[in-house]
Amino acid sequence: MRQLFGTDGMRGVAGEPPLVPLTLHKLGGALVEAIRHDRPDLPAPRIAVGMDTRESCGWIAAALARGVADAGGTAVGAGVLPTPALALIVRDAGFAAGLMISASHNPYHDNGVKVFDCRGAKLPDEIEAELERRMGAAPDAPLSAEELTANPPPVDEALRERYLAFLERCLAGARLDGLSVVLDAANGAASVVAPEAFRRAGARVTTLADAPDGRNINDGCGSLHPERMAREVVARGADVGFAFDGDADRCIGATRSGRLLDGDFALYYAGRALRRAGRLASGAVVATVMSNLGLEKALAREGIAMLRAPVGDRYVLEAMRAGGHALGGEQSGHIIFGDLAPTGDGTLTALLLASFQRAGAGDVEAALDELPRFPQRLRNTRVSAKPRIEDNPVLAAAVRRAETELGADGRVVVRYSGTEPLARVMIEGPEQAQVDRLVDEIIDVFRREVGA
Repeated sequence: MRQLFGTDGMRGVAGEPPLVPLTLHKLGGALVEAIRHDRPDLPAPRIAVGMDTRESCGWIAAALARGVADAGGTAVGAGVLPTPALALIVRDAGFAAGLMISASHNPYHDNGVKVFDCRGAKLPDEIEAELERRMGAAPDAPLSAEELTANPPPVDEALRERYLAFLERCLAGARLDGLSVVLDAANGAASVVAPEAFRRAGARVTTLADAPDGRNINDGCGSLHPERMAREVVARGADVGFAFDGDADRCIGATRSGRLLDGDFALYYAGRALRRAGRLASGAVVATVMSNLGLEKALAREGIAMLRAPVGDRYVLEAMRAGGHALGGEQSGHIIFGDLAPTGDGTLTALLLASFQRAGAGDVEAALDELPRFPQRLRNTRVSAKPRIEDNPVLAAAVRRAETELGADGRVVVRYSGTEPLARVMIEGPEQAQVDRLVDEIIDVFRREVGA
């Protein structure tokens, strides 16, 4: 069982366990040791270290780099870059692994570390568990916190340009000349690359939340608060807008009339465009259990199957690789173009959606009208234990009753949080009142059976 790593790396409040210098030093060392064990041909593995714009990123990078160096590796700073940029750089520049310092959409006082393998993919659960085992067995460094955090790794400025060149190649000659676009960079990692990528493609760019100060990341802006971006699109008469999260691995769009475009829309619009271009060889798209039933039905009308993976973009990627699927993602805006990138990439998604429209994929407003939205509700409740649903006859019966009532016109998703003592109940159906009632009934059963 993993104790330090959650569903998306190691995350917490910066300066509190596990995000303290000693633990971070051990993580850097454990990663090098694991690489050398698996690849003895790499006596001094090179590890790329990237970060978003939080004020804590510098000392976290220094502690990780010191751990890498003390274990015999070499840490190379990538500076402020989106998470997908670091993943791409690791894959294409010959690094043995990557360490991305970010807490994604969380507020500035949180931070975290995501670990990528040499392919630019997030580590599977069993490898993260192995890193934790090595960290637990490692002795404490005979150094103070000040010594561990004194020297961040030197930054290789060429790595940012490598990523921008990659984005340009992904457009395969397509141009966005004259396109008016509003970009909300969330005062995060997108600030340094997204506006430049769109400008190089010929777009006319208006930027919002592009002045990070270490504390304003995700603060009332970005993909968690896309309404400001949508209003700006309408006010400026722009063609489209996109809002990113703190580390720019997801994006939410807006039409010229200010209607929001989430990850489900991106999967529908991109899936349709890829199929028509002959780039959806498997004939299927990978989503998660949280994607709306309307997406599944809309894709089916286009002759595209939809597969569901557990929540988390790395589980989407695992399903994509297992089935040879070119496209996958999450409702939250993580979209993976598997033939181009090793992870979800908000900037790439925005560029491609804009280029698909320019290439004749159809009007975005009209496409949004074609995507039905089934009423959906998600409720959480605290629990004192997490028994398997199917092993508890009362819980299992409550879920079956809801599934039977909805039949083929709805979905019931019941799961536990991976990081908190919570049960999550999500139901979709044809009528909101019915959905609300069924969710409340299952929540009441959880509270009686395993409530905190």
